[in-house]
Amino acid sequence: MTIINSVTGRIDSSDLGCTLVHEHLRIRSESVFTQFPHLYDEEKEFQKAIEQVKAAKEQGVKTICDPTVMEMGRDIRFMEKISHETGVQIIASTGIYTYHYIPPHFQNRSIDYMTDLFVRDIKVGIQNTSIKAGFLKCATDVQGLKPDVEKVLRATARAHHKTGVPIMTHTHAPSETGLLQMKIFEEEGVKPDNIIIGHCGDTEDFDYIETLLDKGVFIGMDRYGITKRLATSKRNKTLIELVKRGYADRMFLSQDYCCSFDWFDDEVIEEVYPLWSMIYLFSDVIPELKQNGVTEEQIHMMMHENIIGWFQSK
Repeated sequence: MTIINSVTGRIDSSDLGCTLVHEHLRIRSESVFTQFPHLYDEEKEFQKAIEQVKAAKEQGVKTICDPTVMEMGRDIRFMEKISHETGVQIIASTGIYTYHYIPPHFQNRSIDYMTDLFVRDIKVGIQNTSIKAGFLKCATDVQGLKPDVEKVLRATARAHHKTGVPIMTHTHAPSETGLLQMKIFEEEGVKPDNIIIGHCGDTEDFDYIETLLDKGVFIGMDRYGITKRLATSKRNKTLIELVKRGYADRMFLSQDYCCSFDWFDDEVIEEVYPLWSMIYLFSDVIPELKQNGVTEEQIHMMMHENIIGWFQSK
């Protein structure tokens, strides 16, 4: 088995159990928090995360992968506290979340300089702690493969080669940006089974999804509850068809839930996404999948087994 960095220490891949592969304990606008900290309530955010993680644990979740990285307000001590408080294993990530821009600090330095910082997070520790990242995260959205974005993708690929930890991405599926990411990863020599192309559930375009799957990657059907992007019924229809086509061993189920999310007022989030939570999969989605022919074994594969394969791939 493979040893994985969690926020409370090293764990064996055989001990991952039921895993939510893409959830956020908190997302903050880093610059806003730094300059205007009075806008934030640390205790309220902590309690919201505790409530959601404990609810997931009650549904059988043992591990949560949190892809919150630079530009999303990553706070590794916050993650550690929640893991200790709840007993849920949390695996943190390293990388940079950007659609088009990185700070001049990185614009004026090499790809390998950025790579070394990601490697440090994995081998030494995050934010001057000994808490180490367990996977890499990068993003490509509707803006496409901007120079700054490409720099992050290449640094991510190179950090993967130096550490062996896998890669997870954010994509804009309607723009097929997962294919842009794969072009860079292929050029950098990353094996496809080391990659999760995220947010593929945001589209009903089977040609796009199968083009990615045929490359050998894993895909994230990981935004359940974000119904403004695509209704749950449509997400389920796509997933059920992909299962019928034999892809259960390449997919992950998750919600991309954010326990606290400062991009919008809480009232707006509650109005637009009233069912979104860290347990929506268990209360609404998985029962409907089972009613429509997805077997218990296939659910187990997507929630328990595939995560082991992603972490073990080298």
